[in-house]
Amino acid sequence: MSRKARPDETRLWAVVAATVRPLPGRRLPEEPADAGPEPPSAPLKPYAAAAHRTKPRPASQTPPGEIEPGRKRRLARERDPLTFRLDLHGLDQDRARAALARFLLNAQAEGERAVLVITGKGVQGEGVLRRRAPDWLADPALRGVVAGVSEAHRRHGGEGALYVALKRRTAAQT
Repeated sequence: MSRKARPDETRLWAVVAATVRPLPGRRLPEEPADAGPEPPSAPLKPYAAAAHRTKPRPASQTPPGEIEPGRKRRLARERDPLTFRLDLHGLDQDRARAALARFLLNAQAEGERAVLVITGKGVQGEGVLRRRAPDWLADPALRGVVAGVSEAHRRHGGEGALYVALKRRTAAQT
């Protein structure tokens, strides 16, 4: 099902077509006779995403960056072990956030460099834990712990799980 081209689209196509040479046996489309003045068009609306802007996060809550591609590949291929895993299924937001913070602090204390956090996908991929976990990982209280966050490989849970890279523990933290 196609619609008829508007006059302005036809004129634009004629400009484009004038820059090419037609194949043998073909000819350029004819420009339509001017049907009179163009109807006034509605003013263009700004890009739709501009209407959905959110407030910028304060610098203290910028999310951690992505895990380096090489490290993420090693985690996905299980070259770097993921011995620490946290499954947040069945927890409400408050319990999940507290469990995540405790888990990350304990994993760093044990000397782990990367962990797997399973949030689940939620109903139709709109899970609350899945959506909120990156914000929790950006919490200033975890700034000394979290080095980076990336979506997990399909075998580790895909969209419903996160690889979390941990920073090395410093002497001040011991």
